[in-house]
Amino acid sequence: MALVHRVCELCGEPNLIQDIRTSFREQGLLQAIREHDSDAIFDWMVEAISYQGISDHVAATYIEKHGTISAGEIRCGLDRKRLCPKLKNYWHFENCGYQKTWRSCNEPLKYRLCPLPRHDLRNGSLNQAAYSFFLAIRDLAAGDLVGWIDKRLRLADQPGSTLKAQLLRDAVVDPLLHVHGVSHKVLHMTLASLLLADGRRHRWQLAGSAMVAVDTMIHKFLWRTGIMERLGKPHPYGVACYREKGCEWIINHISKEIDAREFNAAFPENFPRFVQKAIWSFCAASGFNQCNGNNIDDRGRCDLADCPLFAECDRVTLKA
Repeated sequence: MALVHRVCELCGEPNLIQDIRTSFREQGLLQAIREHDSDAIFDWMVEAISYQGISDHVAATYIEKHGTISAGEIRCGLDRKRLCPKLKNYWHFENCGYQKTWRSCNEPLKYRLCPLPRHDLRNGSLNQAAYSFFLAIRDLAAGDLVGWIDKRLRLADQPGSTLKAQLLRDAVVDPLLHVHGVSHKVLHMTLASLLLADGRRHRWQLAGSAMVAVDTMIHKFLWRTGIMERLGKPHPYGVACYREKGCEWIINHISKEIDAREFNAAFPENFPRFVQKAIWSFCAASGFNQCNGNNIDDRGRCDLADCPLFAECDRVTLKA
């Protein structure tokens, strides 16, 4: 607990929520939330999803050169006759198989007239993710993503429950895990900002504060420090990070013992998202640049004696 608390002191962002709200206000997204403008929110989320699996610089450079995809473009593409049967609705869109490199899919006879491949995204999986997410909003949320989130949170709310924030979080995240190409990490990363953006929505705040995006740096941090072995269950990076005793569970467990109001009086007392962001910033090259593979030879124990955590860290070898 002391080790992670020190990380929060070093790298915690006391203006985390305010920065999100300022950014959303400047982009017009706060107004989009309040006006239930699903298209504007979709456009923002699809662009955010485009950053997964690659460096931010590479993703941003590609988007700047080729553009992204909008809800209006997808709607126009779906307004055609003789569409592929997989584009009929959200529940039919499965196993599309579009590959940009090979210009192929699992419905080759429908490929020539299909609107999905006509968007020049970085890879075919992103095309599928965009269409799958659009269909989810259209069919699952009846075209009103904000209204759907409100309803999901209202039904999941259990006043007095010690797990209230997690229940609200899962009510939004779990149904969207069936959207093609999105993971717990991607959904938690994007939805956390969306849900924290509007201070008028109390349930949104609780759900967003509990969203923990686990990437490889956070996973390795918990392993190297010995936290994973002490508090959780050692596991490979991936879906196990979001299971019992996985990385998300560990961060939630630690967050309960760190009063985030120490860093900003306006924060919720238990703020897993704040703790996760602090750990990420401690490790990232663009942040504190401390606990990462660029500085540590993972074939042996970490020898960075000048690290502020050195005396408390177990310095577990990452690779045998």
